[in-house]
Amino acid sequence: MDIENLKREHGNKKERIRERLAQFKRFFNEPCSWFYRSNELFLLPVGTKDDHRIFEELAFCIFTANTSAEMGAKAVDAVRNVLINGSAGEMTRRLEGIYRFNNVRPAHIIHTRTYLKNSLNFQLKNKIKSFKNKDELRDFFALNKDVKGLGMKEASHFLRNIGFRGYAILDKHIINSLHEFGILKTNDKPKNAREYLEFEQKYIDFAKETGIDMDELDLLLWSRKNGRILK
Repeated sequence: MDIENLKREHGNKKERIRERLAQFKRFFNEPCSWFYRSNELFLLPVGTKDDHRIFEELAFCIFTANTSAEMGAKAVDAVRNVLINGSAGEMTRRLEGIYRFNNVRPAHIIHTRTYLKNSLNFQLKNKIKSFKNKDELRDFFALNKDVKGLGMKEASHFLRNIGFRGYAILDKHIINSLHEFGILKTNDKPKNAREYLEFEQKYIDFAKETGIDMDELDLLLWSRKNGRILK
């Protein structure tokens, strides 16, 4: 791959990429939720409580791990009205034929939901805003044994999707791209949090080399592999 071609592609896509990043920030600050309709994502006004909307996005990232953004979005649409008070069994039934991990992931979501209710009184937005350090914020979701189904990648994904910037989302598309550009020696995923941070720094350095904002670069590289700008 050629960096000059990458820069040209960024020039062609940057307005759509920046619009999507602005939508992520809007999601955190305004009463709206994501819906998957006709193979596209739409951010639409809702009357849902902020903490419940943010938990929807947390569930999306739990659903998306090892699947796809499309499948994660379809899963959230299917279980949206039972995410806060429904049982794992209700979610599993609604996900049949829609989502392949329809037993494991609802259990993760219920465990995480119970923890957030018991420890934070489900005041998720206030908890997020209480962190002054971006790394500590990510660690709360990535390394907390009571937040099931998230590691460094999906915690970064979640925080980016609710408007926080400066995290690398090292999924297979980004790892493969970094390998193709010669930034990583292999396309193996990071094995642990320490290695994730090492790869993240290489990604940050590569973004600086290209002159492309690191959050914009993520959506750019992802779109080159997937063909779309989603979330």
